[in-house]
Amino acid sequence: MIEHRVRVHPSSDPLPREDQLAWKLAAVATATDELDASSVAMAVNRVIDNASVAVASVTRRPVAVARAQASAHRATAPGASVFGSRVRVPPEWAAWANGTAVRELDHHDTYLAADYSHPGDNIPPLLAVAQHTGRTGADLLRGIVAAYEIHVALVKGICLHAHRIDHVAHLSAATAGGLGAMLRLPTGTVHQAIQQAVHTTTATRQSRKGEISSWKAFAPAFAGKAAIEAADRAMRGESSPSPIYEGEDGFLAWMLDGPGSDYTVLLPERDEPRRAILDTYTKEHSAEYQAQAIIDLARRLRDKAGPLDQVRSIVLHTSHHTHHVIGSGANDPQKYDPRASRETLDHSVPYIFAVALEDGTWHHERSYAPERARRPETVELWRKITTVEDPEWTRRYHDPDPQRRAFGGRAVITLADGTVIEDELGVADAHPAGARPFDRPAYRRKFRTLAEGIVSDADQNRFLSAAEHLTDLGAADLDGLFPAVDLEAVAAYDAQLPKGLF
Repeated sequence: MIEHRVRVHPSSDPLPREDQLAWKLAAVATATDELDASSVAMAVNRVIDNASVAVASVTRRPVAVARAQASAHRATAPGASVFGSRVRVPPEWAAWANGTAVRELDHHDTYLAADYSHPGDNIPPLLAVAQHTGRTGADLLRGIVAAYEIHVALVKGICLHAHRIDHVAHLSAATAGGLGAMLRLPTGTVHQAIQQAVHTTTATRQSRKGEISSWKAFAPAFAGKAAIEAADRAMRGESSPSPIYEGEDGFLAWMLDGPGSDYTVLLPERDEPRRAILDTYTKEHSAEYQAQAIIDLARRLRDKAGPLDQVRSIVLHTSHHTHHVIGSGANDPQKYDPRASRETLDHSVPYIFAVALEDGTWHHERSYAPERARRPETVELWRKITTVEDPEWTRRYHDPDPQRRAFGGRAVITLADGTVIEDELGVADAHPAGARPFDRPAYRRKFRTLAEGIVSDADQNRFLSAAEHLTDLGAADLDGLFPAVDLEAVAAYDAQLPKGLF
């Protein structure tokens, strides 16, 4: 790996384009060629994973809204497919609809380091453009692997959330780079696309604060749509704000650490294998990733805790990130509100721990149902749960060794009679270093579980066969990556929605 120092440069001291971070990211993308076999296998897993959660969310309101907006923009041939629809639309609108479907349940992959990310969000825009431009499965895989490489590098090197900037700014850069790799664009073109994408997708973290709205599902779809439009613009010969990261009025200077910004981003050498995707991990449970181990810990503690009406207090000792983002350290009263939105509840670790402790399981719909959140005994337990930051858990969260990095915590349950029950869990069971690391059979099971009752067994088999042979798929075969759902049921759901402008 090569260390790239990224800092602010005044306009009076122009930074050569080859020294700009956006150029270096573009160079990583355009030099992505011969792919590592393990990276390809993991990319296939993530295609399966994305389809799983997209199918399960097909009749959820935000997904239906995104689908309706996209479907109003019919494409001249060839266009790209929309989950839950027969229509083909321009690729940027397919990315909008499908990206929202993938993100809605907060149930696909993650990578946590200096910042947060869901790198699987790169796949919907890449797949849409692959369909529209007649790319093969091998081309798509090259784009996915390159996008993950860029995304992981940025998340490791540059923290956004400390400055209240939403993490989709890194996503858009990664998607633009992945498009460049998939389409084999010149480095200069990809450089401009990355800059335009970052410039147009920098937003505040209010989308993940307080009363969290459905925009949380739309935000990565917007980044993917913007990245496609940026690539199209760059391919037509247009330039973008430059240097987007290092400029004196640019991303670092005004959005992050100011004129003194100084970051190090690690990128692979030209011929180095692209293996960053192997550092990422998916979710067994439909909740914020930092709650994954907490759910597994609650399941483990359920029998030890005894009657939950005897609980006096529960304190979760955890990392800075978990305490301040999804814990009581966020100081969001909505995290304890039984009328809160689903999006808020899946960012409330006190709620999640309470329900997992009561039920001994987690379900992507039932665990968030309004009637579930408003049970009196649940609300009583929920409001006894707080989090505290433990420096040791913060240190483990940032451990440079991925095998020792931990995203969980220690639960201290104090009962009414003074008895104290404690247990801890560093990583989720499904994490690569966990008790049951996700493998291809686990991804297949996740797909079949979430597709049950939505996709027929025969169509489930057809999709899995297409995904697992992605390397060999021709351009006309990429339609097989969209599992067939009951279109009449989807149309009936969509018909109930309020109408918009289109």
